[in-house]
Amino acid sequence: MDRLTPEQRSRNMSHIRSKDTKIELVLRKALWHKGYRYRKNYKALPGSPDIAITKYKIAVFCDSEFFHGYNWEIKKQRPGKNKDYWIKKIERNMTRDRESDLKLIAMGWTPIHFWGENILKHTDECVEAIDDLRLELQLMELENMLES
Repeated sequence: MDRLTPEQRSRNMSHIRSKDTKIELVLRKALWHKGYRYRKNYKALPGSPDIAITKYKIAVFCDSEFFHGYNWEIKKQRPGKNKDYWIKKIERNMTRDRESDLKLIAMGWTPIHFWGENILKHTDECVEAIDDLRLELQLMELENMLES
């Protein structure tokens, strides 16, 4: 049984942001200081990536652990309120994430996902991962140019 009234629960859920979350702001700020320019919540791409680095075709997703199913096989076993609803919702989110990734890849984009805790605790490593990905993509492009 939910301890909150439907009105209180609705109010709580309405305050959960879908954009400009703390994890997004932290990563965007770090990328900006590193010299990256990007679009935020880029609706022109499948899944509306939180950060889209258009110059290198990198789509960055900042995923919260709860809504995107971090350690899902373990966590979905835990009892909780309205368990069936949340299992269905989170598994649908995970499926939608995979579908968006496949669509992005088909469009020539490279999706990359970071968990919220990793962004907050290891921001530099997240930026480094994006740097490494950028470098790898540039090398692949150079190799393709040399082959043709």
